Amino acid sequence: MNVLLTIILTVQMLSALSMIGLILVQHGKGADMGAAFGSGGSGSLFGASGSANFLSRTTAVLATVFFVCTLALAYFGNLRPATSGSVLEGAAVVAPVAVEAASAPASIASGVSQIPVK
Repeated sequence: MNVLLTIILTVQMLSALSMIGLILVQHGKGADMGAAFGSGGSGSLFGASGSANFLSRTTAVLATVFFVCTLALAYFGNLRPATSGSVLEGAAVVAPVAVEAASAPASIASGVSQIPVK
């Protein structure tokens, strides 16, 4: 189960980092308007419309992967093992250990009386 959670978390992190990179590379809608009036060049590697389609589709796929990973992590995070009984019954099992530990300071207390006091 832990291996599955680690894989899902790794895929989620990689998709998030890839989305951040792709979003930063994309041109905004205002950049095309500025290029139309001659304030900048609009040439790119994929062409004017090809880059927007490729990058926006890739971003949409990565966003879907991120969303599915988030839902999977939320689902697996809420799974709890089926236990019969309450939390108080679990505390009653731990309590005898605490009683044995409480008897240990009694033997130490006899040694405390040997310490000289001013």
